[in-house]
Amino acid sequence: MIEIRFHGRGGQGAVTSCEILSMAIIEEGRYAQGFASFGPERRGAPVLAFVRAGDKALKLREQVYEPDIVAVLDPTLLRIVDVTSGLKENGWLILNTKKTLAEHKPKLRSDLNLAVVDATTISMDILHAPIVSVSILGGLVRATGIVELNSLEKPLLKRFGALLARRNKEALMQAYWNTAMA
Repeated sequence: MIEIRFHGRGGQGAVTSCEILSMAIIEEGRYAQGFASFGPERRGAPVLAFVRAGDKALKLREQVYEPDIVAVLDPTLLRIVDVTSGLKENGWLILNTKKTLAEHKPKLRSDLNLAVVDATTISMDILHAPIVSVSILGGLVRATGIVELNSLEKPLLKRFGALLARRNKEALMQAYWNTAMA
């Protein structure tokens, strides 16, 4: 089983990221759960969202405390939340940031893998909105290989419809190819 935790703010697309990734996992014939945890529902408030993926039916029904992968949609959360809390040894931290690997790597535990992508700029350029749900998935998929890129096509179409799916796929691909990893 692989467990993923998304850290974001209301309105950035953390819940949408979970929904799309879960559907892509199911598209590949595996089992998945995607769910969120947040306090008062308001734009800008911190949000946690989770995905579990496995080859067998998933019976565990609780928050993810020890993820294999953490994706951070809002870099300002790094100052107020320990996003690596519980992250397993050799786990992946996927950051939406303008900063480089070299700027982040020394501040992290040495046993973590790091991927950085400027998902906000990509989303603004292509979608004209700071909704980074699909852009962060591009970085996550590039770094971890949790699903094949083509497995995201049907979930994107189902979630966004034809026109927005095309633009979101463009953001996904740009983020995928512009993710730096260490």
